[in-house]
Amino acid sequence: MTRFQLLAICLTATLATNAFAQDMAATAGDKARVVLDNARVRVIELNMPPGSSTGVHSHGDNLVVFLTGGSAVQTMADGTTKTIERKPGEVSWSDPVTHDTKNTGKSATRTLVIELKDAAP
Repeated sequence: MTRFQLLAICLTATLATNAFAQDMAATAGDKARVVLDNARVRVIELNMPPGSSTGVHSHGDNLVVFLTGGSAVQTMADGTTKTIERKPGEVSWSDPVTHDTKNTGKSATRTLVIELKDAAP
């Protein structure tokens, strides 16, 4: 297999993954609730029971406010995983990402995901 063919296969797989990634409010089902949606931001309240996951979804630029602490594993579009340990009140920033998040802790977690939209005029 030539380098060009390998590159073409990798690019196709990446584009296919991104094309099928969905909005978290849709993939997380009743665990996600949009609490604010306007021209500048969308705020999603996410309540995750132990062992539950969001399903594969995409975000633009966003920040997450951890209302409760907990443990999670994120699986990225390329298959890599990242373990997360958060305390109540922590805030994190994320550049655009496609991933799945699973609550690996023993208790439910509650977060606010604040997705930024286009800049103000």
